Amino acid sequence: MTEETLTDDLLGLLRSVDTPTVCNAIEVAQGKRGFNRFTRGTMQHSKPGDPAVVGFARTARISGLAPPSEAGDVIRARRMEYFRAMARGAAPSVAVIEDVDYPNCIAGWWGEVHVAVHKGLGLKGAVTNGVMRDLDVIDEGFPILAGSIGPSHGYVHVVDLGTEANIMGMRVAQGELVHADRHGAIVIPDDVILHLQDAIETVVKSEAIVLGPARAPGFDIDTLEDVWAKFEAART
Repeated sequence: MTEETLTDDLLGLLRSVDTPTVCNAIEVAQGKRGFNRFTRGTMQHSKPGDPAVVGFARTARISGLAPPSEAGDVIRARRMEYFRAMARGAAPSVAVIEDVDYPNCIAGWWGEVHVAVHKGLGLKGAVTNGVMRDLDVIDEGFPILAGSIGPSHGYVHVVDLGTEANIMGMRVAQGELVHADRHGAIVIPDDVILHLQDAIETVVKSEAIVLGPARAPGFDIDTLEDVWAKFEAART
């Protein structure tokens, strides 16, 4: 997938809908159920209610539970290369950072300083199985979906860059398109992107078959039986 494939219209649509809707739409585009490239479990969101994060993954792995075994100059050089890597690549971009200490993560990589730096480098948000902190003072407009909230940075250091990241059971390769909000995150497969706008519209229209009558005065079981049959016929 490329920047050209992700049109402005599709990007705007993806930012306007929630992640469950996109998850359903992928199954519509694929013509079957069983899509499984999503996070598992309940994650923490820095700003619940913010628009969805949509972007091409910039991946890395970090650790902070124990001091690094490598020399300090190596660790410092890799951290600066990490920032260079975050600044490169297709836009819009999202940081997808695996903490290899999971589920015992303690390192709040996502705090006031790193949020400001990543936002300044042009990234649109972050997805991690690790820790976020400084929630009252981090910049607006940079949503974070994290595995937990905590107070410390531990011995945090970058382990490697550009490798596949495992975020709560969701495997993400460098450059893959990610959609995330307070519900979790998904990887959008390349083979559905050309059909995704139509698929999202199909999901919205099919759900309206039930939602409209259910929210209208006079809704009863007889109405439900009628509209649910139509809903079943329209859904994937």
